[in-house]
Amino acid sequence: MSDKSTQPVEKGFFEKVKETIEEFWEGTKDTAEDVKDAAEDTIDDIKRSAPVKKIAAAVKSSPKKTAAAVTKAKTAATKVKKEAVAKAKEVTTKAKKEASEIKAKATTKAKAVTEKAKKEVADNKKSVASKTAKAATAVKKKAVAAK
Repeated sequence: MSDKSTQPVEKGFFEKVKETIEEFWEGTKDTAEDVKDAAEDTIDDIKRSAPVKKIAAAVKSSPKKTAAAVTKAKTAATKVKKEAVAKAKEVTTKAKKEASEIKAKATTKAKAVTEKAKKEVADNKKSVASKTAKAATAVKKKAVAAK
């Protein structure tokens, strides 16, 4: 027989949080790449649309439009990144809070179980001690009676 479990291994809470953060980060990078591609396409379109005779005019306006497109792309990428970081911080804070609550509940439960076990052990010791004392007394009486 195989020692391996046939059940899938379930991921822990912090592994799930880590994956969520990685997904946000990947989404941010993908969005930034999309914005960059769109800016490059816009630049190419501007270059193609300018007639050959008006190269000077196109060159003068093109850097402004290009700079505006790049600035817009950077702003959008920064905004997306900030949102992702904020969301990641929110998820992490929530995870830490839940973990501390779970830890506190576990500690309380462990203390209660420990106290209950100690009480039961003490009660059992008392009952065993009294039974042992009664048995010892009975043995002594029989020994005295036997003499």
